[in-house]
Amino acid sequence: MTALQKKEHNPVAHMTPEDIESLGKELDAVRAEIIESRGAKDAAYIRRTIDVQRKLELGSRAVLLFSKYKPAFALGTAGLTVSKILENMEIGHNVMHGQWDWMRDPKIHSTTWEWDNASPADLWKHSHNELHHTYTNVLGRDNDLGYGIMRVDEDQPWVPFYLGQPVWNFINACFFEYGIAAYDLELGKYMKGRKDKAVFKRDLGKVGQKVRNQMTRDYVIHPLLAAPTGSWGRTLLANYLSNLGRNLWTHSVIMCGHFPEGVETFTKTSIEGESRGEWYLRQMIGSANISGSKAMHIATGNLSYQIEHHLFPDLPSNRYAEISVKVRDICERYGLQYTSGPLPKQVASAWMKVIRLSLPNHIAAKVKFPSRRKPVAPTALPSRRVDTGEVAA
Repeated sequence: MTALQKKEHNPVAHMTPEDIESLGKELDAVRAEIIESRGAKDAAYIRRTIDVQRKLELGSRAVLLFSKYKPAFALGTAGLTVSKILENMEIGHNVMHGQWDWMRDPKIHSTTWEWDNASPADLWKHSHNELHHTYTNVLGRDNDLGYGIMRVDEDQPWVPFYLGQPVWNFINACFFEYGIAAYDLELGKYMKGRKDKAVFKRDLGKVGQKVRNQMTRDYVIHPLLAAPTGSWGRTLLANYLSNLGRNLWTHSVIMCGHFPEGVETFTKTSIEGESRGEWYLRQMIGSANISGSKAMHIATGNLSYQIEHHLFPDLPSNRYAEISVKVRDICERYGLQYTSGPLPKQVASAWMKVIRLSLPNHIAAKVKFPSRRKPVAPTALPSRRVDTGEVAA
């Protein structure tokens, strides 16, 4: 398996095929342990989270009926923003991953859930669950890498268009849900004549209906409900700001998990004949985490544990914190970098990378960007030990 990103060292050069397969078995054991221990506590967590989100949304919308008063406007806008973030991140994203299918609850199931987002659930599950999580960070296969509008690796040919990618990235952040909808539509593929016209028309109809429903609810119905109190204008603005806040937050979290310095990308040929252990390894060095409080982790949908999520996308998100302790230990023993950092640091790193890769390589090389790739000395690599537990010569 070959990492494509230019670097001072190969992060897996010290590992033998046997080491990689051993790593895979250890991670399989972690997965099996969590599956075996899922139960009432986990089910109570997701039901409680859904209940809190729905009450927060209803309460915030009730407060916004009086949003002509500044305190009500501020409180209602903040509450609605948080509720939309919770619905998209910790609930919608994770439910549609099948993390709670084991509960056999038809109301909280990947086959029935529809989220508050411009992208219909079935289109998102195809592009995200089936494609992104299968081909994580593989250039030319994982379209989540730059969403087709950004240069994400030094080995990609540079063209003048990429000079604008910091601007495209900011615009995409502001309208992220619509960017994702266009991405899930495979708009670029259709424009190149590689998607059936009838299928595209069908999918476009789904997206159009979803957008109409959202626009009608946020920008027509709720402002009209607030009209009798003279609050329709403020309610309209509050809905816009809450959607903007949700988009900016979601974009930042996704960027932090996939794009900071230290995250590797891979060639198409690197996944040919890929074993289970190699797939796990690609997830580990092709992802990054965000450190922070429990509230921050919930607000990110626990995607602050992006490494663990890429390893086990269908395990309950509330278990990623305990899984991370085991994964970090495995990284240390196998000499693998566990890329993590606080939110401001990760956001800054991702944006610096966007800017750096917008420039031709010979210019970017003159700009001092701190490298976050550091050699990690393995502490207990299987290939370096004999049966007695001593390091092999």
